[in-house]
Amino acid sequence: MCINCIRNEIDITEGIPKHANLQYCRNCERYLQPPNIWVSAGLESRELLALCLKKLKGLNKVRLIDAGFIWTEPHSRRIKVKLTIQKEVFASTILQQIFEVEFVVNYQQCGDCTRIMAKNTWQSMVQVRQKVNHKRTFLFLEQIILKHNAHKETINIKEVRDGLDFFYSNRSHAIKMVEFLSAVAPVRTKTSEQLISTDIHSNTSNYKFTYSVEIVPICKDDLICLPLKIARSLGNISPLVICYRVGNSIHVMDPNTLAVSEITSSTYWRNSFTPLSTIKNLVEYYVLDVEPLGPTRGKYVLADIQVARSSDFGKNDTTFFARSHLGRILNPGDTALGYDLTSSNFNDYTFDTLNRNSLPDVVLIKKSYPQKRRKNKSRKWKLKLLSKEKEEMAPRKQDVDKMEEDYELFLQDLEEDPELRQNVNLYKSSNAMVVDNTAEESAAEDEESFPEVGIEELLEDLTLKDDDE
Repeated sequence: MCINCIRNEIDITEGIPKHANLQYCRNCERYLQPPNIWVSAGLESRELLALCLKKLKGLNKVRLIDAGFIWTEPHSRRIKVKLTIQKEVFASTILQQIFEVEFVVNYQQCGDCTRIMAKNTWQSMVQVRQKVNHKRTFLFLEQIILKHNAHKETINIKEVRDGLDFFYSNRSHAIKMVEFLSAVAPVRTKTSEQLISTDIHSNTSNYKFTYSVEIVPICKDDLICLPLKIARSLGNISPLVICYRVGNSIHVMDPNTLAVSEITSSTYWRNSFTPLSTIKNLVEYYVLDVEPLGPTRGKYVLADIQVARSSDFGKNDTTFFARSHLGRILNPGDTALGYDLTSSNFNDYTFDTLNRNSLPDVVLIKKSYPQKRRKNKSRKWKLKLLSKEKEEMAPRKQDVDKMEEDYELFLQDLEEDPELRQNVNLYKSSNAMVVDNTAEESAAEDEESFPEVGIEELLEDLTLKDDDE
């Protein structure tokens, strides 16, 4: 027979279906790969083409030469694939044929989305708590989670008064989150389980697991009076120290000698203590004179600084001498924030045992900036927030105002601290206004509308940039 007659008599596509179905979940935008695997694939992508070819039976009996998509309307729920195959029909006679296969996209909800839509179907929960009177720690923790995409397995995130609750459909995902939190913050973990149901015939049980993660109630810039046992174990450091950084452990510094030490989470929980004073009690001082003493440690320089309370100007001429680690940052005429030990009353047993004659009158913490420099300054960058479910009870106005104040303080800390900025992704703000987006608005925006800002570009735009920093 001639070639034309062979083509008319023999159909090498026999046994290969020309129509097939694809199951698609509209919530998570994934396709079903039998038997029970859901994969993400874009239109006309290699992943979707591989999924379509796996749905066709009989391709193993022929030789596939080429495969590609034929354009269809994206909303038509039709996907067309053009195939080129070869098959040997007679001895030394190979026939090649081109044909089309049409796939119909059917909607089907995947198991993960079914558990999300239903209630009380989570299997594991991670409760993150910190017993402090502000939200700065959770705001920073939220940015670290977003930077490392540690929340991708969560089915729901709920915001409560003292922290966050993460819900998971699999226990291993919850354990992974607990390990991530242990790597970025000093925490301790407790585990509990609850029996939901049991099957005596198959000897299987259904449990719900809860992981309680408590963060150390010590934050950056807190004034700490260490217990004598811990102070001696840390190289006999002075008990009165400040916390200058918090990672997976607590980093403390003696502002009188620049001696630093590190308190691990296990050391802290064996002999737990609370901060002597927090940033809510900071007092503003006016710097009168700065005299460097010579010792340095990184960006810190030990110096004797003469200060006066900003509230005393025009009332008295009381001044204080403070030995501080801010000798490189502060200059005469600047303002600084610190703790006033002369007029403070601390309810702490360890502090009462210290010799009051050897204690400083003022402990300076950081440089402050006039409010007029912050006023009417719109930021050209903003942050993304997690999509969180709020509490069922409506928050009080005082709580809303306090949350906004904590958020603004966190943004100011990002502007002032380059080390803190390294762990946060910053994005361009389209309207160049102060960031005040809700979690739902930020979750709905694309990555394309949130181009990431480089550190160099941010430094050019900081509202608090000084020549001496």
